[in-house]
Amino acid sequence: MRPASITLNKTAGFLEITWNTGKVCQYPLPELREACPCAECRGGHEYMGREFDPENILKLTPKRSYAAVGIDLVGNYALQPSWDDGHNAGIYTWDYLWRLCPPEE
Repeated sequence: MRPASITLNKTAGFLEITWNTGKVCQYPLPELREACPCAECRGGHEYMGREFDPENILKLTPKRSYAAVGIDLVGNYALQPSWDDGHNAGIYTWDYLWRLCPPEE
């Protein structure tokens, strides 16, 4: 899967990705920050595998309200958000974002 378009909506507080399959995913920013895949946020390298990924991003309880300051492309495979708490170490691969796509209501 690859994104066809990526929109960071800071006002409404979500990241929207339209995938090349036509599927559209809206990721709420506080939950996306809580799902940060970096070693620091996961609690160490031993928690970096898929088995530690959240099953449903919407069931995460953010520690506070987070906002994205910006977002950068990492090569042709990922996004790296910068957050208002100063954190920017998380690299969200296309595969990870695809799996995090919130379920349809």
